[in-house]
Amino acid sequence: MDNKKSVMGGLLAAASLAWLAQPALAQVGADEARQLGAKLTEFGAEKGANADGSIPAYTGGLSKPPAGWSKGAERYVDPFAAEKPLFSVTSKNMAQYGAMLTEGNKAMLERFPDSYRLDVYPTQRTMVYPSWVLKNTVKNATTAKLAGKVEGDSVTGADADGAPYPGIPFPLPKSGVEVMWNANFHYAPPVTHTIAGAWLIDTGGRASSLPTPNEYFLHPWYEQSGKLRKETYNAVHGLTSLLQDPPSSAGIVFLNYYMHDAGDGGQKVWFYTPGQRRVRAAPEFAYDIPIASYGGVLLWDEIHGFTGRMDRFDFKLVGKKEMLVPYNVFGITNQVASKDFIGPKHVNPEAVRFEKRRVWVVDATRKTGARHVYSRRTFYVEEDCWCIVASESYDNGGKLWKNMSLYTFPAYDVGGVNNDGWGFNDLIKGNYTVINVGRKDPGKLVRSYNSHEGLPLMLSPQAVVGGSVR
Repeated sequence: MDNKKSVMGGLLAAASLAWLAQPALAQVGADEARQLGAKLTEFGAEKGANADGSIPAYTGGLSKPPAGWSKGAERYVDPFAAEKPLFSVTSKNMAQYGAMLTEGNKAMLERFPDSYRLDVYPTQRTMVYPSWVLKNTVKNATTAKLAGKVEGDSVTGADADGAPYPGIPFPLPKSGVEVMWNANFHYAPPVTHTIAGAWLIDTGGRASSLPTPNEYFLHPWYEQSGKLRKETYNAVHGLTSLLQDPPSSAGIVFLNYYMHDAGDGGQKVWFYTPGQRRVRAAPEFAYDIPIASYGGVLLWDEIHGFTGRMDRFDFKLVGKKEMLVPYNVFGITNQVASKDFIGPKHVNPEAVRFEKRRVWVVDATRKTGARHVYSRRTFYVEEDCWCIVASESYDNGGKLWKNMSLYTFPAYDVGGVNNDGWGFNDLIKGNYTVINVGRKDPGKLVRSYNSHEGLPLMLSPQAVVGGSVR
């Protein structure tokens, strides 16, 4: 343990020196920060309702589990199951709602005029933050800064190790990069355990199962004790994933950590294969490299909408808009069986709940000379959870390639949000994919924890080797 502390201390010291060597952008002033907790929530969202009341005022979120849910349950109960859509957006009335539609959903409505629609429900502001995260976020507003040789490579702050306090770093963002860092730091349970399904549906409507992972998603900075940060190399977020099927993939393990400093590439990734019985570092599992175990349909930097270093794109902050996006999606994530949400061309509309939300829009354009299969990407980051709820990707000719939806719902027993399931339509190839969603039986295993202690987690390469039996 002393050796681990020594290594951790060395890493932090080196990172701090790297930050000091780089110019940092100015942070928000004290006068502007006074908006937090007044006109704005402490986490930077609009506190009041919108002009017509269709987005209500924030009143603290969904702080208590709904009736029918019990501690230890394998999946979350939908507290809004009895609600009916206020209206639906179809190809026939899409012009009426055009200003609130993402470009991806406009394309979907035009591509599938007879089957695709958006069922829009009452907006429920369910996000909950503990008081210590709110206090840290307010402190970050005037102390967190961008640093590094490339804009967005690092985030510094006033915490003891030179990092931001555990919270949202930029509740009053001034740039697209700051919004993307907020998405990286979005508040979620320290540990989420999930066993879920994934499918690729081809152009003929045939569904093929992708590997099923026994997966732990990690947000170490939000374990208040700080112990999980020490055991995960101070990662902002990460995952440990054991593939269970098909037989050809069973036993493969991924261990991924994503950092607040890009001095070593911004990530630490290891890969275990049963045939070789060894763990190897995999720094190449990044950017636009396809994830082979998922048939190459998902890129490494598409996990959770966007994951990894931001040095290959220029991120422009378009602004905040009222838009119709997926939110409070309990259906496809953990309530509905796969036979009920897998359609021949796209996810069945009745499985996805859309709401009118305020979202930050960030447009990312590939830098001159940079390598990436996408020339442009647009990200939609919801104001309450600071998580990516939708995105679009474009090919080298500027043609819309992928429309992605992230199926977000509140972890009301622990606090924060589950942002671990998503799907996207490939508008060029004509197929679509859903990942980390319901299994063949109704729902999926999804449990959240405030601490990692007592859980069978493999948090280091050595633990991966020791815990692998095949």
